[in-house]
Amino acid sequence: MTIEEELFKKAKVDFDKVSKYGFKKQKSLYKYSKNIMNDTFRVDVEINDDGRVKGKVYDLAFGDEYTNFRIEDSEGSFVGQVRDEFKSLLEDIRENCFTKKEFLYDQTNRIVKLIREKYEDKPEFEWEKFPTDAIFRNKDSRKWYGLIMKIDKSKLVETATGEIEVINMKLDPGEIEDLLKQDGFYPAYHMNKKSWITIILDDTVSDEKIMSLIEESYSYTVKNKVGSKNEWLVPANPGYFDIDKALKKSNIMMWKQTTDIRVNDIVYIYVGKPYSSIMYKFKVIEVNIPYEYKDKNLKMQKVMKIDLLKRYEKGKLSFDKLKECGVNAIRSQRYVPVALSEYINKIDKH
Repeated sequence: MTIEEELFKKAKVDFDKVSKYGFKKQKSLYKYSKNIMNDTFRVDVEINDDGRVKGKVYDLAFGDEYTNFRIEDSEGSFVGQVRDEFKSLLEDIRENCFTKKEFLYDQTNRIVKLIREKYEDKPEFEWEKFPTDAIFRNKDSRKWYGLIMKIDKSKLVETATGEIEVINMKLDPGEIEDLLKQDGFYPAYHMNKKSWITIILDDTVSDEKIMSLIEESYSYTVKNKVGSKNEWLVPANPGYFDIDKALKKSNIMMWKQTTDIRVNDIVYIYVGKPYSSIMYKFKVIEVNIPYEYKDKNLKMQKVMKIDLLKRYEKGKLSFDKLKECGVNAIRSQRYVPVALSEYINKIDKH
């Protein structure tokens, strides 16, 4: 990494300040020159449209570029003085023409800003050994829903190298399986790969997509408050269980419970092929009911009691519509994203 890259890696250019500092624009570059060390050397600094900084030092006595100060093992008070003067000028430019970024990648900083605006959560830097890594956690439950890390790309792709920033988030295992087929998504680094996923923050995945997934990850941290209710999406296999047949006997059914569902929560049951749609809306009236399989080799599990509120026509809440609302897979009980909840509420009002 060059001196310039090191000094400006967490800085964002402000071109208004650049002009006021004395830089002159020439085509696509902003240029600035200053003599140092009693006019023995001249430093030329360029900033391109992307905010990248490049500097050169010239020996005014000979008119040649002086590069010895860039050699890491080059010693001596003279070389050291040139290096210090060069860095001092760049640091002054950074302080007066740039704003500080918390993270390296532009997308990382944008995502952090969006999280702050949506959840009012700031990144928490928890580890002295990894000062650039930050977590996001729900203020109420104190559970994590995001982890930003700076790692070498070889941790994700064996044949690649270079410093990158990533975000880890918790998602539905079935959704993770589908996302891993897409560019920019990788098995979770340093986390449980079954329930977490890693995304490189290099704009391969759009901000909008990342924020929709963060919303889902955040939903797993929500702590129910007295009197509140959450909405859940639950898959059903029509070849395994005939819901219509069961509902002919009673509008109240028992259903497997795998998440922290509470009384008064709403459960939407998504029925797989050939329906591929949400077909039922239930209200939870009892939870954490012990259920023991007849097969003694299977572990006891919990079930919940649910009461039918509404039926939907096939296709009205199809999987395609669910995808538009941020649901990419339904393999297990999962939280209903806000966009889908709002869409269903509009349907129910009509």
